[in-house]
Amino acid sequence: MNAYQNIFTQVQVRGHAEMGAPTTERDDERVGKPFFVHWIGAIGNAQIGPMHLGWTGVVSLLTGFLAFEIIGLNMLAQVNWNPFEFIRQLLWLGLYPPPPEQGLNILPPLNQGGWWLIAGFFLTVSLISWCIRSYQRAKALGLGTHTTWAFASAIWLYLVLGFIRPIMMGSWSEAVPFGIFPHLDWTGAFSITYGNLFYNPFHALSIVFLYGSTLLFAMHGATILATSRYGAEREVEQITDRGTAAERGALFWRWTMGFNATMESIHRWAWWFAVLTTLTGGIGILLTGTVVDNWFDWAIAHDYAR
Repeated sequence: MNAYQNIFTQVQVRGHAEMGAPTTERDDERVGKPFFVHWIGAIGNAQIGPMHLGWTGVVSLLTGFLAFEIIGLNMLAQVNWNPFEFIRQLLWLGLYPPPPEQGLNILPPLNQGGWWLIAGFFLTVSLISWCIRSYQRAKALGLGTHTTWAFASAIWLYLVLGFIRPIMMGSWSEAVPFGIFPHLDWTGAFSITYGNLFYNPFHALSIVFLYGSTLLFAMHGATILATSRYGAEREVEQITDRGTAAERGALFWRWTMGFNATMESIHRWAWWFAVLTTLTGGIGILLTGTVVDNWFDWAIAHDYAR
C-alpha cells in the first residue's frame, strides 16, 4: 500500500462480499447476489447488493416508476412521440398542474392537469414509502433514525410546494409543475408575484443553511481526506478513542479558525444545517400568499428592507 494516499491514488481493498449484520427478520428477504464494480469503488464501497426491499421498498419502487413513466410519456407526447425531439427539448418539457378554473377538483380532465395529479399521487406514495422503509431498516439494525427525519424534512418541502400550500390557496394551479425549466420558470414567476422572495426571511434562512451545509460538508470531507493517512476514515474509532488523525484535524481548525467541532459533533452540525434548509424553505413557501401577499411590502413595514 502506498505510504501516502489521496483522492487520486485510492487503494481498493476487497475481500469476501459483506452480507450485512444479522437481524431478527428472515435473511431471505435480502435480494440480489452481491457483485463488485471498480468505478463505484473509486467513490465508495465497490459492493452492490444484497438489498432488503420489503413491502415498503416494493411499493416505493413501483409507484416511483409509475410516476416517472406518466411524466415521461406526457413529455414525449408533447413532441409528437419523436424521441430525438424529446432528447433535444427535454429540459424545456413539463407536466403542468390543473389551470385555475379547475380549483381543487380531484378529477380534472387528463389533459388539464389530471395526469399531473395522478403522477403527483404516485410520487408522493413512493417518497413516503421509502421514508417509512428507512425507519424500519434503521430500527431493524439498531440504528438511530436520523436519516428518516432528514428525508422527512425534504418531503415536507415537497408537500408544501405541491399539496399543502395549493390546498390552502384553493387551487392546484399554485403547485409546481414537473420538469426542469418549467420548475425554474415557476420559481421566477412565484418570486415576482409575491414581491421578491429575497425579502422572505425564511427564504434567507434556507439559503444560509444551504450554503452553510455545503461549506460544512466540504470542510469536513477535506479534513478527513487530509488526515486519512492517520486513519481518519475510521471515524467511529476516532470518536471513542481519539488518535492522531482527530488530534491533528482539531489542531488544524483551532489554528485556522480558533474553533473546532469534534469527530462526532461535526456530523450533527452538518445534519442540522442540511435539514433546516428544507424545513425553513418550506415554512417560507407556506407563508407566501397565505399570510404575506407581498414580501417587499412586508420587509419595508418591519424594517427588514429600506
